[in-house]
Amino acid sequence: MSALSIRLLVVIPAYNAARTVGEVVSGLAAFQHDVLVVDDGSRDGTAEAASRAGARVVRLERNQGKGRALQRGFDLAVREGFDAVATLDADGQHAPDELPRFLDAFRNGARVAVGNRMRHPGEMPLLRRLTNRFMSRLLSRLAGQPIPDTQNGFRLYAAEIIREVRTRSGGFAAESEMLLRIAARGIPIASVPVSSLYRSEHSAIQPCIDTLHFFRMLREFRKESKI
Repeated sequence: MSALSIRLLVVIPAYNAARTVGEVVSGLAAFQHDVLVVDDGSRDGTAEAASRAGARVVRLERNQGKGRALQRGFDLAVREGFDAVATLDADGQHAPDELPRFLDAFRNGARVAVGNRMRHPGEMPLLRRLTNRFMSRLLSRLAGQPIPDTQNGFRLYAAEIIREVRTRSGGFAAESEMLLRIAARGIPIASVPVSSLYRSEHSAIQPCIDTLHFFRMLREFRKESKI
């Protein structure tokens, strides 16, 4: 199966990312896959910048969180019959030219692939590196399989996965919940080495609030799963 024979939708959730989203979309153009930017209620020109760069754009009227934005993209992919969905962030911290690595994993049988920056974390800030390692070890234990970089939004999901697995979390915790729900079905999660890129743009992550949401998601998942 060649890269172009895979009907892939690239979903980019974006919130106030007008300065960076166009560059991300342009970086994907060479691969000739469909690109969807889900503008999560941005107050700047995110939608316009994405559209100018060649992306299809869906706008949410109000900010609903990364999980809801991703789900909107997943629903569209299922509805339109795509084979797989790749996700990456709009802030430029993922290298678009590394997308073929995920397609290689898919062609080799992986139904879910998650980027891994932790072998070579590069310029990742120390606090984020430590937090990521802690959360990844915790989630790996709960998932029953190693997932070295659970906080990485650069991923690929086969269509049957996103058709069957839905999350309850609306924010950043949704990506962790997605991994737990996939692992609970006995589905192996592959890791794909990717670069660790950090820019000067302000992160949309709110450490205190998002950490609380993360542990709330874990509590609800463990209660539901009786772990």
